[in-house]
Amino acid sequence: MSKKVAIVTDSTAYFEPGEAEKLGIHVVPLNIQLGNSRFQEGLDIDTEELFRRLNYGGGVPVSHPPQLAAFENLYARLHQETDQILSIHVSSHLSKTVAVAEQGADPLLGRCSIAVVDSMTTSMGLTILAKAAAKAAAEGAPLDDIVRLVRGMIPHIYMIFYVETMEYLERSGRIGKAQAILGTMLNIKPILFIEDGDIIPLEKVRTTDKAIEKLFEFVAEFDNLEQTAIIQRGKNPNKEARNLQDRLSQSFPTMQFPIIQYGPDLATRVGPNALGIVVYEGMTF
Repeated sequence: MSKKVAIVTDSTAYFEPGEAEKLGIHVVPLNIQLGNSRFQEGLDIDTEELFRRLNYGGGVPVSHPPQLAAFENLYARLHQETDQILSIHVSSHLSKTVAVAEQGADPLLGRCSIAVVDSMTTSMGLTILAKAAAKAAAEGAPLDDIVRLVRGMIPHIYMIFYVETMEYLERSGRIGKAQAILGTMLNIKPILFIEDGDIIPLEKVRTTDKAIEKLFEFVAEFDNLEQTAIIQRGKNPNKEARNLQDRLSQSFPTMQFPIIQYGPDLATRVGPNALGIVVYEGMTF
């Protein structure tokens, strides 16, 4: 049996079409519920389709973790080729995916080493970790070494964004109804940060320009940027994302600041008009 470690992640991670397969990363889709309909994230619903359906009265979107059988079946299939699996997933503060993955590993207990890792992040933050794991696996690193690598990277991944509406934060239980109504009346744009795996409010601003300025200032604090990505709702860069990209490119001329789309799971939490940036700060040894 091959000793090469198999890498599993979930659909909250961002990949270009065909990229995950090329890297040997297996992606388990989360489920997005709209009214009585349930869709698999990234397979039969994307972010644009989610908001299109909402515009036509599709109901309140709710994200659910993958089915238990999805993990059990994938792990069983991978076990035919390897006895080492690393399964790295969206923060357990944002989804129960980690818990379902751990449960899905139980039938292979004692026969296959399956390490389930809570990434404490989502979107491009999870992508960075999954790609690093896949690279190490391709180079023949054992499971324990890859787990150590990923766990070492997690504290160096940061995600900050702002939202134009507080409605989705209220729906997902991040803020109270009164706070959401007051915020909307005052046209407040919360700056949010993922800390210890959870979305927390950092501060509030009144205009989109000030919100973009806060995102820029956050990134400008880093001395050792290794990888970044700007995240927005659409596939094509919007004006605000390009504005942030231009400012960052001037300050960090050697860095790339790709603009990518956030997925349906994150969209259920931040709504249609959020803008953020993911930063991976290089580790010093």
